[in-house]
Amino acid sequence: VQLEESGGGLVQAGGSLRLSCAASGRTFMAWFRQAPGREREFVAAVSSSGATTWYADSVKGRFTISRDNAKNMVYLQMNSLKPEDTAVYYCAVMRVGYYSDSVRYKDAYDYWGQGTQVTVSS
Repeated sequence: VQLEESGGGLVQAGGSLRLSCAASGRTFMAWFRQAPGREREFVAAVSSSGATTWYADSVKGRFTISRDNAKNMVYLQMNSLKPEDTAVYYCAVMRVGYYSDSVRYKDAYDYWGQGTQVTVSS
Protein backbone atom coordinates (compact mmCIF):
# COMPACT_ATOMS: atom_id res chain seq x y z
CA VAL A 1 0.00 0.00 0.00
CA GLN A 2 1.39 3.36 -0.98
CA LEU A 3 0.09 6.63 0.36
CA GLU A 4 0.79 10.12 -0.91
CA GLU A 5 -0.59 13.25 0.72
CA SER A 6 -0.91 16.65 -0.92
CA GLY A 7 -2.62 19.97 -0.36
CA GLY A 8 -0.82 21.35 2.66
CA GLY A 9 0.43 24.90 2.86
CA LEU A 10 0.36 28.21 4.67
CA VAL A 11 -3.01 29.82 5.37
CA GLN A 12 -4.30 32.58 7.61
CA ALA A 13 -6.55 31.84 10.55
CA GLY A 14 -10.13 31.42 9.38
CA GLY A 15 -9.04 30.12 6.01
CA SER A 16 -9.48 26.72 4.37
CA LEU A 17 -7.37 23.95 2.91
CA ARG A 18 -8.18 20.62 1.31
CA LEU A 19 -5.82 17.73 1.85
CA SER A 20 -5.77 14.77 -0.51
CA CYS A 21 -4.39 11.28 -0.06
CA ALA A 22 -3.87 8.87 -2.93
CA ALA A 23 -4.23 5.36 -1.56
CA SER A 24 -5.08 1.90 -2.74
CA GLY A 25 -7.10 -0.55 -0.71
CA ARG A 26 -10.59 -0.63 0.66
CA THR A 27 -10.37 -0.40 4.42
CA PHE A 28 -10.94 2.25 7.07
CA MET A 29 -8.73 5.28 6.53
CA ALA A 30 -7.85 8.21 8.72
CA TRP A 31 -6.02 11.48 9.06
CA PHE A 32 -3.71 12.10 11.99
CA ARG A 33 -1.56 15.13 12.76
CA GLN A 34 1.58 15.83 14.71
CA ALA A 35 2.71 19.21 15.96
CA PRO A 36 6.32 19.83 17.08
CA GLY A 37 6.98 18.29 20.49
CA ARG A 38 3.61 16.57 20.63
CA GLU A 39 2.28 13.07 20.08
CA ARG A 40 0.65 12.15 16.81
CA GLU A 41 -3.09 12.61 17.32
CA PHE A 42 -6.25 11.43 15.64
CA VAL A 43 -8.10 13.93 13.46
CA ALA A 44 -10.74 12.05 11.45
CA ALA A 45 -11.56 8.63 10.02
CA VAL A 46 -13.86 7.22 7.35
CA SER A 47 -15.28 3.74 6.87
CA SER A 48 -14.56 1.58 3.85
CA SER A 49 -17.71 2.69 2.03
CA GLY A 50 -17.45 6.30 3.12
CA ALA A 51 -20.83 6.14 4.83
CA THR A 52 -19.54 6.61 8.38
CA THR A 53 -17.09 9.17 9.71
CA TRP A 54 -15.46 9.97 13.05
CA TYR A 55 -13.85 13.20 14.24
CA ALA A 56 -11.72 14.47 17.08
CA ASP A 57 -13.65 16.93 19.24
CA SER A 58 -11.15 19.65 18.37
CA VAL A 59 -12.06 19.58 14.65
CA LYS A 60 -15.72 18.54 14.72
CA GLY A 61 -17.84 20.96 12.74
CA ARG A 62 -14.81 22.45 10.96
CA PHE A 63 -13.22 19.48 9.16
CA THR A 64 -14.85 16.98 6.81
CA ILE A 65 -13.33 13.65 5.77
CA SER A 66 -14.52 11.93 2.61
CA ARG A 67 -13.37 9.32 0.14
CA ASP A 68 -13.80 8.49 -3.53
CA ASN A 69 -13.18 4.78 -3.94
CA ALA A 70 -13.40 4.98 -7.73
CA LYS A 71 -10.38 7.30 -7.68
CA ASN A 72 -8.66 5.71 -4.66
CA MET A 73 -8.62 9.07 -2.91
CA VAL A 74 -9.32 10.28 0.62
CA TYR A 75 -9.85 13.96 1.38
CA LEU A 76 -9.81 16.22 4.41
CA GLN A 77 -11.60 19.53 3.93
CA MET A 78 -10.44 21.92 6.64
CA ASN A 79 -12.41 25.10 7.24
CA SER A 80 -12.19 27.82 9.89
CA LEU A 81 -8.57 26.92 10.49
CA LYS A 82 -6.90 27.97 13.73
CA PRO A 83 -3.23 28.42 14.61
CA GLU A 84 -3.50 25.33 16.83
CA ASP A 85 -4.26 23.26 13.72
CA THR A 86 -0.66 23.79 12.62
CA ALA A 87 0.96 20.36 12.24
CA VAL A 88 2.15 17.75 9.80
CA TYR A 89 -0.90 15.84 8.60
CA TYR A 90 -0.67 12.14 7.77
CA CYS A 91 -3.11 9.81 6.11
CA ALA A 92 -3.16 6.22 7.28
CA VAL A 93 -4.65 2.86 6.37
CA MET A 94 -6.18 0.68 9.08
CA ARG A 95 -4.79 -2.78 9.74
CA VAL A 96 -6.80 -5.76 8.53
CA GLY A 97 -8.95 -7.09 11.36
CA TYR A 98 -9.44 -3.74 13.09
CA TYR A 99 -12.76 -1.95 12.96
CA SER A 100 -14.67 1.07 14.14
CA ASP A 101 -13.82 0.72 17.85
CA SER A 102 -10.16 1.33 16.97
CA VAL A 103 -10.38 4.29 14.62
CA ARG A 104 -8.89 6.80 17.10
CA TYR A 105 -5.77 4.76 17.93
CA LYS A 106 -2.65 5.21 15.80
CA ASP A 107 -1.53 1.63 16.55
CA ALA A 108 -4.56 0.40 14.60
CA TYR A 109 -2.96 1.70 11.38
CA ASP A 110 -0.07 0.05 9.60
CA TYR A 111 0.52 2.20 6.52
CA TRP A 112 1.32 5.89 6.69
CA GLY A 113 2.08 8.60 4.20
CA GLN A 114 5.06 10.93 4.42
CA GLY A 115 2.92 13.78 5.69
CA THR A 116 2.06 17.25 4.47
CA GLN A 117 2.72 20.44 6.44
CA VAL A 118 -0.19 22.69 7.36
CA THR A 119 0.69 26.05 8.88
CA VAL A 120 -2.00 28.45 10.09
CA SER A 121 -0.87 31.99 10.85
CA SER A 122 -2.67 34.22 13.34
